[in-house]
Amino acid sequence: MRMPYFVYILGSRPGGALYVGMTNDLRKRVAQHRARSVKGHTARYNVHTLYWFEMHDTLEAALRREKAIKRWHRAWKIDLIRRTNPTWRDVASDIPL
Repeated sequence: MRMPYFVYILGSRPGGALYVGMTNDLRKRVAQHRARSVKGHTARYNVHTLYWFEMHDTLEAALRREKAIKRWHRAWKIDLIRRTNPTWRDVASDIPL
């Protein structure tokens, strides 16, 4: 069975700084962000809470989706989170095995 690819949005707090990323190991990637081992925006702005993610079957599909979301207006990203996670809870425990 092939491993899925994930597109995800992390935030510093509800309505705070956001980060859009893509990975094939979401649990590991979230742990890296939380440990601040990823230098740059996420470490600088304390962006470590997973608010949204979706799975894709192929690398190409995940990359297309990530790039599309990165081009979105901030309000659209917030709306995407609110539609699936209106309470802005950390959804890291929802990551499938």
